[in-house]
Amino acid sequence: MKQYELVYVLKPDLGEEKLEAAQERIHDLIKEHGELGEVDVWGQKKLAYEIEDYRDGHYVLVHFNAAADFPKELERVLQISDSVLRYLIVKLEE
Repeated sequence: MKQYELVYVLKPDLGEEKLEAAQERIHDLIKEHGELGEVDVWGQKKLAYEIEDYRDGHYVLVHFNAAADFPKELERVLQISDSVLRYLIVKLEE
């Protein structure tokens, strides 16, 4: 298992319930395929530039351990998710 870091930005107009549901869906997927580590919810922040007419986004940082092939599947799920504006997955050095 390798260590990864995921930062994703959710749309700010989702509402509390949909925001928590989107986070839970992502975290459950990670738990299915690896080990969920520290989750740091940064909250709503101003974006550096406008994305899909949004000026703010809800940021979440996640550390997780998973097999080397899992990040591609996670990227696929994040790309098709309507609630995710942007994401970045980085493999941490050992």
